[in-house]
Formats: sequence, structure tokens, C-alpha cells
Amino acid sequence: MELRFLYPDIEPVNIPDANLLGFFEPKEISARADESEVIRRGLADTIGTPRLRDMLRPGQKVLVIGDDNTRLTPMSRILPFVEQELKAAGVRAEDVSLMIGYGTHRRMSRSEKERKYGSYATGPYRLLDHDFQRTEDLAYLGRTELGTEVWVNKAVTEADFVIGIGHIVPHRVAGFSGGAKIIQPAVCGEITTGQTHWLSARFPGKEIMGKAENPVRLEMEAVARQAGLSFIINAVQDRTGHIIKVVAGDPVAAHRVGTLTALDVFGVKIPCLGDIVITDTYPADIEMWQAAKGMYMADLAVRDGGVVILVTPCPEGVAAQHPEVERYGYRTYAETEKLVAAGELKDLSAAAHLVHVGEVIHKCACCYLVSPGISAETARRLGFTWMPSAQAALDESFKVLGKNAGVLAFRHAGELLPVVAEK
Repeated sequence: MELRFLYPDIEPVNIPDANLLGFFEPKEISARADESEVIRRGLADTIGTPRLRDMLRPGQKVLVIGDDNTRLTPMSRILPFVEQELKAAGVRAEDVSLMIGYGTHRRMSRSEKERKYGSYATGPYRLLDHDFQRTEDLAYLGRTELGTEVWVNKAVTEADFVIGIGHIVPHRVAGFSGGAKIIQPAVCGEITTGQTHWLSARFPGKEIMGKAENPVRLEMEAVARQAGLSFIINAVQDRTGHIIKVVAGDPVAAHRVGTLTALDVFGVKIPCLGDIVITDTYPADIEMWQAAKGMYMADLAVRDGGVVILVTPCPEGVAAQHPEVERYGYRTYAETEKLVAAGELKDLSAAAHLVHVGEVIHKCACCYLVSPGISAETARRLGFTWMPSAQAALDESFKVLGKNAGVLAFRHAGELLPVVAEK
């Protein structure tokens, strides 16, 4: 089988048929409704709340929060329908602000905003950029019951009604994306995000990914509740990006319904754990901070002592906002915890990231990195073995594990959830 990646500059790899255990990618839904109808139906059939237009009143200050270009949420397609709801409620455009929730990611360029938000990048609403490093823009709202400090952008606290827009796919830190994540981490301060992410490092990926109810998700929902998230609109898309379902309403109840559809699209049944896992990271390709999602997926698909071949462009390198990743490299939880306890590593989001990837690397015989954006020396410092091509990595993998090693191949893997099929 010739596995062609979704990156034109990266050569395909040929997998011997005798070794191939299976090829997997998200579903493409053939019998699908018109996107406009899907969005209308989602906004009309709300879950756990009245319809949005019936919850709003003229004169209210409304904040709409969307995500950045590291997510495939179809903001430009959803926002016109949100605008209709706001107008139907009598909310004036000058009373609405649209905020991009970056979490701890870099700010988008003008052209990136236009691609993601369409005409809404220039109006009719005031466009705001969340910056987690601008502490003067944050409000402190106390702690959750578990002790997480809630630091959130002041625009959230100043609004009368807060709407969060996102999409739902499996996620290593929160179980699934979407829902309360539009508050934590999207518009929170570094302290809050670090504490919730460090909590996720205490659990293996198999206890978090694809689990709608998990300790980290519940804590993020506690933060969102304290911050005042009023309403969510979450999309589920198939492999082609077509919107197949929209859930809207209560930030918890609506999200739970959406995860069921996401599981159907992104959950794939594999016959067994693979000796060798070949995976891309699409659509998380900008830098290793995002591309690590390919490793989180591989963690659920590779056997202990196996090999992972990670294929990703990473044009922006490792993690510009979190230089600690390149400084320390990927490590186990025990190793990282020592750095945190000693006060040497203060960025808890980075610490969690080190663990999430490090635990996969340390359980494998080898992890090969095929990435034109990351040098061989940088890959070595991170804990990978750099390879010029996926073919070279596969050939080397057979030398390590033997010519009969079984291969699992994945594409569009940054959003996949592999599950071993029951026998």
C-alpha cells in the first residue's frame, strides 16, 4: 500500500501488504444534509436551554468567543446564523464583541483571521484578541472547589451574556475539544491553564482521550461556570470538513450530545495494537506543540516496545510560546514532576506537554520524526530520531522490530481516536 500524506512536500511511504494491519482516517459522511440546514436546526433545537434569541434582551452586552487557526471550527459559516439570532432578539451590533480565544497560542495574522472568520474579521462586531500574557487584561474570580485559580479575560466578566463557538473532536487534555474549552484555556490566564493541564498529566491518555466525563473536563467546566459561560454552539465535521451536526445550548448538556457524533466520525476500530504506527498530525501541523496530537493518537495504537513514525511539517518549529519544550525535551511524569517541584520548570502547560509526549516516547523502542520544519539536532534533543522520509523510517523500523512487524497506518490523525476492536 502507498500511503500518501496530506502534505504535498512530504513523500509517500510504501507499506508491504503482508505487514499492513490496516489504514484508518476519519469518516466522510455520504448521506449528509445541507450545512445551512444543519446549523439552523442546531440553533433551533437547543439542548438544556431556550433558543438563543429567547435568552437575549435588547441592551445586553454580548460576547461571542471563537477559536483560532489551530482548530477547524467553521467560524465564517456559523457566525451569520448567530447574527440572525442576535438580531431577532433585538441586540444591537454595537453591543456585541467577537473575541478570538488563543489559549497560549500566538496571535493570528490579518490574513489568517480573514480565512477563518471571513467578513467578520472586519465587522460588524468589535474584534478582540485574547493575550494570556497581558495580565492587566485578566480578572481573578477566585478558585474552584479543587483549587484551580480562575483568571479570565476581563471582557468575559464585563459581558452580560457569553456565547462560545467551537468544534468537537477527541482531545488528549480534555477528552474532547469544544464546550467549556472555549473559556479554559481559550480566554484564561497562564496560571489557570497551567493548573488544568498539569492535572491532565497525572492520567494516561487512555483514561482521558475520548472520555466525555473525566477529571480535567469537569474542572474546565467548573472554570467556565465560574467565568459565566452562558451558551455554546459546537459543530461536528466529517473528514472533508463538512458540518454534519451542530449542538447548541447548555455548555455541558449540549457538549455531551455532540461528543456522541464526534465518536462516530473520529473513532476508528483497530484490529490490535501495532508494532509500528505511521501517523501524520493533520490538521495540527503548525508546530510541534500542536503536532503532538499525532503522538497522543499513536499512544492508543502502538504496543509497548513498538515504534512510532510521526510525519508532520511544523513550519514554525517546536513551540515558540513555550521555549521550555525545546529546552528540556520530552520526559516522563516522574522526571517532569521533579523539575516542577524544584521550581525549575514554572510553565505548567509546558510541563504537561512534556509528559503527554514523553510518556509515549519512553514506552516505545524508538520514535522517528519526519519533519522538514524541525532539524535532526532539535529532534534528538526532544527525544525523537529524525529521518529524511517516512520510507527511511519504516525501513529502519523493520530492522529494529523484524521483517514481520505489523503496521498500522493513520491519516488525518490529529483528531482520531483508535480503539482496539473487541474479539
